[in-house]
Amino acid sequence: MGNVPLKQKTEDELWLEYRQSRNSKIRETFIKQYAPLVKYVAGKVAVGMPHNVEFDDLVGFGVFGLIDAIDKFDPDKGVKFKTYAVTRIRGAIFDELRSIDWVPRSVRQKTREVEEAIGSLEAQLGRTATDQEIAGSLGMSQDEFLKTMMKISGTSVLSLNDVWFSGDETDKVSIGDSIESPTSLNPDVIVEKNEIRRVIVEQINELPDKEKKILVLYYYEDLTLKEIGQVLEVTESRVSQLHTKAILRLRSKLTNIRKGIV
Repeated sequence: MGNVPLKQKTEDELWLEYRQSRNSKIRETFIKQYAPLVKYVAGKVAVGMPHNVEFDDLVGFGVFGLIDAIDKFDPDKGVKFKTYAVTRIRGAIFDELRSIDWVPRSVRQKTREVEEAIGSLEAQLGRTATDQEIAGSLGMSQDEFLKTMMKISGTSVLSLNDVWFSGDETDKVSIGDSIESPTSLNPDVIVEKNEIRRVIVEQINELPDKEKKILVLYYYEDLTLKEIGQVLEVTESRVSQLHTKAILRLRSKLTNIRKGIV
């Protein structure tokens, strides 16, 4: 097998050989083959980002995620590499954006306030809170609340790839995993991890219909915010706003639950 040129080997054969040899030429082959995937994911992340975030920077951050995915991919798990890599690439981009910390402190503070307001309000009401109720608990008019959400959605790095539960490096659950690969659970996954996934899916199902649709269309059907706007017949900025609100709502619900679980 070692004498057969790389070009003549199937992808499965290459993965098998790479796992055994860590051959740098095979790694280069995979990086070149999946480079368009990095640009695709970076393009999706770039939508709705402020103008000071350069597309080429996002691609650069994403390449780190691709290399990480290549090094850690296990073909025996029965997950397609593309599915696995998309999550890693997107995660690497968001990690890097957070580390350079370009979000103004005032916006980060406001994001936290809105998330906490939603969390305490929905725990109190035992149901999904309306915009009017959230605005009221923040001491804002509904119009002020919508403007605040617009500001948050335009600058915050909020994603379903935020890790909600983390044991060690190999045992992380992100909200996005529960939507993106609902059938690709590892057979040896721990019971607690399965339970947390179940809770995440349950909480997604409890979101208001439009917010739930946006999450599924964006993370699972892979539509852009603009395309989702066309499907739902609303503006792209409204989709961005609803996406942000869905993430804040989910994170606050899960934080409330986590206090009882973890």
